[in-house]
Amino acid sequence: MDFPYPFATLATGLVILIYNWTSMEVGKARKLHGVDYPNTHGPDAFNRIWRAHQNTLEALPQFLPALWMFAVIVSDIWAGVLALVWAIGRVLYLKGYAVAPAKRSTGFSIAMLANAIALFGAMGVVIWQLIA
Repeated sequence: MDFPYPFATLATGLVILIYNWTSMEVGKARKLHGVDYPNTHGPDAFNRIWRAHQNTLEALPQFLPALWMFAVIVSDIWAGVLALVWAIGRVLYLKGYAVAPAKRSTGFSIAMLANAIALFGAMGVVIWQLIA
């Protein structure tokens, strides 16, 4: 069977797995810091993990469409690479944020760069084709 976008498909799975991992990190933080459901606030150490999880959720509707636009319009393989970079950025973001808010910047920047390349890369190709 031939799949038209195997790398973007695998990349989407990776992105979902990263989100699931952030959910599990919140669960561990709940147990560690005694934050019972349905509470979403607790000690600062818990709140930072919660915010990293929520920020990842907020990033998904931005990144996934951009990823697929890039895969369809530019390159399936490079879309997969961008998703890997995004995933690494999100892991670094959560790990850094867990330590201190100031330590989240590197991971956030890496993920946002991947997002921007996917979005503006796809849009740029379309605009170029429209005006050429």
